[in-house]
Amino acid sequence: MRHLSFLNKYFYKYKGWIVPGILFVIISNIFGVIPAPVIGHAFNLITENIQVYNLFEGFERQQIIYDIFSYSLFYFGALVLVLYLLRGLFLFFMRQTIILMSRHIEFDMKNEIYAHYQQLSLGFYRKNTTGDLMNRATEDVNRVRMYVGPAIMYAINTTVLFLLVIYAMFSVNFTLAVFCLLPLPFLVIIIYFVNTLINKKSEQIQEQLSRLSSFVQERFSGIRVIKSYVREKHTREIFAQESQEYKANAMGLVKVQALFYPAMILLVGLSTILTIYIGGKQVINGNITAGNIAEFIVYVNQLTFPVSMLGWVTTLIQRAAASQKRINEFLQLKPDITSGTVKQELVGDISFRNVSFTYPDTGIQALKNISFDIKSGQFIAIIGRTGSGKSTLANLMMRMYDADSGMISIDDTAINRLHLQHYRNQTGFVPQEVFLFSDTINNNIAFGLDKVSEDQIVQAAKNAAVYDNIAGFEHRFETMLGERGITLSGGQKQRVSIARALIKQPRLLIFDDCLSAVDTRTEEEILSNLGRLMKGKTSILIAHRVSTIKNADLIVVLDDGKIVEQGTHNELIDLDGSYAELYRNQLLEEESQSV
Repeated sequence: MRHLSFLNKYFYKYKGWIVPGILFVIISNIFGVIPAPVIGHAFNLITENIQVYNLFEGFERQQIIYDIFSYSLFYFGALVLVLYLLRGLFLFFMRQTIILMSRHIEFDMKNEIYAHYQQLSLGFYRKNTTGDLMNRATEDVNRVRMYVGPAIMYAINTTVLFLLVIYAMFSVNFTLAVFCLLPLPFLVIIIYFVNTLINKKSEQIQEQLSRLSSFVQERFSGIRVIKSYVREKHTREIFAQESQEYKANAMGLVKVQALFYPAMILLVGLSTILTIYIGGKQVINGNITAGNIAEFIVYVNQLTFPVSMLGWVTTLIQRAAASQKRINEFLQLKPDITSGTVKQELVGDISFRNVSFTYPDTGIQALKNISFDIKSGQFIAIIGRTGSGKSTLANLMMRMYDADSGMISIDDTAINRLHLQHYRNQTGFVPQEVFLFSDTINNNIAFGLDKVSEDQIVQAAKNAAVYDNIAGFEHRFETMLGERGITLSGGQKQRVSIARALIKQPRLLIFDDCLSAVDTRTEEEILSNLGRLMKGKTSILIAHRVSTIKNADLIVVLDDGKIVEQGTHNELIDLDGSYAELYRNQLLEEESQSV
């Protein structure tokens, strides 16, 4: 239950719902218990009046006694009906308060979890699968909702009804009440041992469901690769294995519950037998009436539903505790990147001083003692072999990670002191792995702004050299893209992503190798537009092709996380080092391809 204490803040928030809900529970159960003594009186009325009726057999008064008898039975029947109608009315009010409260809490929890996910740093998403994140925000939250709604409602209902029935039983006959309740301690022992099994199996089920969700999400995202390599059968077999393990865990929980419920019903049935046997002896001794036995049988039957629900409620609580534990694991995580407080207009001067960085999840040292300066308005290019640390530099400039040592300054202010959202709003970033949303092209380009005109979207598409492609589509900018932009080619996706960055008119623009799928002519058009748009602003281009960056004001050459060379294109060619070798190799490749 300690994991579920997280929900106390919601109970306090919605105390205006839960307090009336508890009140309705109490009132509904009062109207549920009162019919039992009414039925007992009616039963006594029947047994007593039948004897009187038989005494006046053959006399005119027998009809009068029959009429009185019929009226009394009608009165008691109508009274019981009214009492149950009132109980039903307050049960309706109970559900309208407690169940609706649970839906409000579910809404708040999902929003809190989603908001917290967005605050967590990029490293968190490198370590956790999308399926697991989704499962905790949906399936786990739904199980918690079943606790704050039905479980709490039925738990309160059972407790109140149990106390009222126990009080009523002992007020009628102490001995009979003791024997009726004799099986209950055995029920408590069963619940105690079964709870442990339910909790353990619930955690196993949720963990396996997360793995299953992650597997399905990943395979559907990579469906083109699966079909290309004809691995449909292989993935089906793996899915079947994962599903079988989930089924085995779920069946294990069902087996525990299958033994639990019959055991409870058996104990309730035993209470009924004891009521009739002990009650019959009490009637013979003259301690109680036959109507009291009927009253006790009503009480026992009223306990049947709450006792049978006890197992279900226990299961809900245990499963909710297991789910809340999983939710808390992520909610208790603090983001690695915390925003500073300095808000300043970006000029574009960037300084790296002895910066080193190691990825915490892999232990790979991506950058080693990096130092260089970028002046405002410069066009900077970063080049190097795969794995040399180029994308890491871009991520550090966007402050997706914080450097392990050294300092990165933006306009003479340490980057960790800047207000993160304000800084990123002034920055355009096109990542190496292009991601487009399952939405229209229009909304994908306008993603970075709250308000944008149609002319701005069209101009951004022209600047990214993708307008002609979009104009050729039947629905133009309203064309719906598939998941991850699957509708478009690789080059088109890169250019839409570039348009999304350019429409912000950023003070700092970072291209992380986002022209790799673009042909040379289109690349030149984009770079020409970029030179015009970013005049007086800072541009950083990470690339593999030397032809892309040879006009840069400064070229930084990386190798194995270190800066091995830096300078202009001509300076690096004259240096005849790594850059010159790379340039000559690419020229040879282009010549061989042209032949």
